[in-house]
Amino acid sequence: MQAVGMKLIVVGATGLVGSEVIRLALRNPSVVSVVAVARKPVPAPTNAGPESQTSKLQSVVLEDWTSPYPEDVIEHIKDADACIWALGVTPTQSKDMDFAAVTTICHDYTLNALTNMTAHARNPFRFVYTSGVAAERDQEKTPPFLADYLHMRGRTETAILDFATQHPDRGIEITVAKPGGIASPGREAIGPQFLALVETFGHTATVHVSELAAAMLDQCLHGVTKDPLWGEDLVEIGRRVLREGDYLR
Repeated sequence: MQAVGMKLIVVGATGLVGSEVIRLALRNPSVVSVVAVARKPVPAPTNAGPESQTSKLQSVVLEDWTSPYPEDVIEHIKDADACIWALGVTPTQSKDMDFAAVTTICHDYTLNALTNMTAHARNPFRFVYTSGVAAERDQEKTPPFLADYLHMRGRTETAILDFATQHPDRGIEITVAKPGGIASPGREAIGPQFLALVETFGHTATVHVSELAAAMLDQCLHGVTKDPLWGEDLVEIGRRVLREGDYLR
């Protein structure tokens, strides 16, 4: 069922993926409100084009991401229909960070958000989580690199899916987007030294950021169709719903 007049929460709104989600959401007439939750104010994009309605964007600053959300934040996110979660620490970034801090951002922030959002959201509530092709849900398997990090990301995927199962009364629909490299104008999707490694996972290695964002928006608008969404799924959905003029250039 399509969400009519969808209110969408976007977390990680200042990053590559989150900013593209916002740009496309502001161009989509089916989305009537976009709530960008971040540590600092999120300005309206200047590249959304003449079809966009930047007045739909609300910027909400959240300072404490591991505690119950304050009332001013709840007031903005209540009655939301969906959330696209694009906040996280990349594998490269994780190498230079304390692993406990990485876990807090990737895992704890996400589960705390689900608890706070779903307590005040509409039913159904759709939650699309951005992960990666190498994140490993099976803790018995040994990832080919950064095992602790990839196991943690996999545990996070499992935890959010379990959350939906444990709260059947809230009508939570969840899927995880698992792209490989993400291409955008002026940015190489993935370095040649890592391309062969990503291809060993057996899924489409790269996806354009507009296709990724559009596919996640589509799942929020029309309902979750499968979990997870691998690179080939994201490319197929994104290309199907995007118009040529929608792509980030």
